[in-house]
Amino acid sequence: MADLDALRARWTRALEGARTPAHAPARTPDGGPDPSPYAENLLARWQEPQRRYHTLTHLTSVLDHVDVLEKHAADPDVVRLAAWFHDAVYLPDRSENEERSARLAERALAEAGVPEARTAEVARLVRLTVTHDPADDDRDGQVLCDADLAILAAPPSAYAAYTAAVREEYHFVPNDAFRDGRSAILRQLLDLPRLFRTPFGAAEWEATARYNLAAELELLAA
Repeated sequence: MADLDALRARWTRALEGARTPAHAPARTPDGGPDPSPYAENLLARWQEPQRRYHTLTHLTSVLDHVDVLEKHAADPDVVRLAAWFHDAVYLPDRSENEERSARLAERALAEAGVPEARTAEVARLVRLTVTHDPADDDRDGQVLCDADLAILAAPPSAYAAYTAAVREEYHFVPNDAFRDGRSAILRQLLDLPRLFRTPFGAAEWEATARYNLAAELELLAA
């Protein structure tokens, strides 16, 4: 079970950090509206019944991996907010989830007191999760994408649980169609020159992720 109080605290720290002007020595006490209603709205979204993989467990994992990669980020709190919003709108049978999530971020963060430039950056990062293909100089994009894909480098039991949860989310897709679609995604990933763009991700996760992907593809072909 996800620790809801811990997640609320993490949301508040990220939001307050993003409200603070860059390089400011301290946060002002009247930096914006109460973070709590925004946290509750997002937590409710991440607990919707159609979710099996894109749940609070996934959100917590992405935030944890952002923490691991924090030193590579240009603006870690913006990346954390993007993690909160990146699957905030999620319907497995829809293709515009990332765009709708980005628009939610634009509305909510502007209202919550985040400066315009940082709000726009959060939305850009959310949209980047469509392709997981950040530019070579996009440090924040690299951190978010690596954190989102870190599950691919999980130990065997955790990777098996991930693939089972993905199948449950797409329960409405017939087995043959799911097998074909999932196999195509795995091949696309394996064809990429790099799955992970941060130095840490490349060193620590790349080889294990490729092993897991290849093993899953072999299982689907059996």
